[in-house]
Amino acid sequence: MNILQALFFPPEQPGGVSSMVPHIRERFRKLGWEMELFSLPKRIRNKGHEEIEFETFDWRQYAGNAIVDKYIQTYKDYIWWVKLRLAQQKFDLIHAHHPIAALAMKHHFTDTPIMMTVHSSFEKELILNGRIAEGGPEHRFLTSIYRELEHRTDRMLTVSKSFAQYMGGYMEHPEKIEVIPNGYDERRFKPISHENAVTQLVSVCRLVPAKGLDILLKACAELRKRNCQFVLHIIGDGPAREELEQLSQRLGIYDDTIFYGYMLHPEEMIPFFDVFVLPSRAESFGSVFAEAALCLLALVGTNVGGIAEQIQDGVNGLLVPPEDPVKLADALETVINDPHFRYEMARAGWNKAVKTYSLNRVIGQLKRIYTSFGQGTTTG
Repeated sequence: MNILQALFFPPEQPGGVSSMVPHIRERFRKLGWEMELFSLPKRIRNKGHEEIEFETFDWRQYAGNAIVDKYIQTYKDYIWWVKLRLAQQKFDLIHAHHPIAALAMKHHFTDTPIMMTVHSSFEKELILNGRIAEGGPEHRFLTSIYRELEHRTDRMLTVSKSFAQYMGGYMEHPEKIEVIPNGYDERRFKPISHENAVTQLVSVCRLVPAKGLDILLKACAELRKRNCQFVLHIIGDGPAREELEQLSQRLGIYDDTIFYGYMLHPEEMIPFFDVFVLPSRAESFGSVFAEAALCLLALVGTNVGGIAEQIQDGVNGLLVPPEDPVKLADALETVINDPHFRYEMARAGWNKAVKTYSLNRVIGQLKRIYTSFGQGTTTG
């Protein structure tokens, strides 16, 4: 069976999707399947000029808004790139991992089955990052895309039950959404025995308001008032970095906080820390929690979206309400002051991650779906 995995970002970019799909291709190739990756290079800008039509709504009512206009142009660029690079190729199935990729592929490969995994909510991120208004034209445009995808693709999947419920609110048949949580090759994550005299906290994310790092810094300032000893490591970059560094200075914890910037393979460094913490304001899945669990770190997160589906509070991690630095400080104080409890939670988190978020599990679920579109030519 010849399958194309259609990404938006190139596979070398950081993030759950980009880090997972190349490993999926590797596993399927070992089983004898033909599988390719395709994405839109960053250098492709304003190349596409084809007229865009949606079948379920008129996008022109939202034209003139920067986010909408950029989305439409990127859609045109993706179509242009598909025609340039894939014009003579044929596939038995295309598995898209971004709405633009799915729509552009269906535009060109009209007779090829398209399945779509929705990994995150662009509109939620934009709202939380203060870039668009909830209920505004950009928000209405982006949520209209869910029904368009439902209408034009052959199978809809997502990564958590909570996100399936969210996007189902914009679809005609939400019951048809299938949930396949992300999976990871545990061989990439190597827990390391270590003894830190001071508890090492780490957070890995893009530095944007949606990730709640301002709440984390305020919680750490509260820990400092309580004379709790810690070092906070923040791995990642983004538009909020300067503001976050300034906030850490105002809160008096700059000397306790290390900003690393972007790192290509943070999983090589994470095992040396003790606690992974990320107080996201929204998360469709939260890949970094599963990855941190596979590194044998204790988990502290907010009770939102896919995070709450990964963490059973008090068993394999701690959950706190979003927007509450005091409750977050309470949870962090608990794991800082009780190393045994911290280790037991980390061990439980590792066990769950290996069992639930195994790449082998994802391969088995995808194999079942792929073969439902036609007989595969696998040897395994």
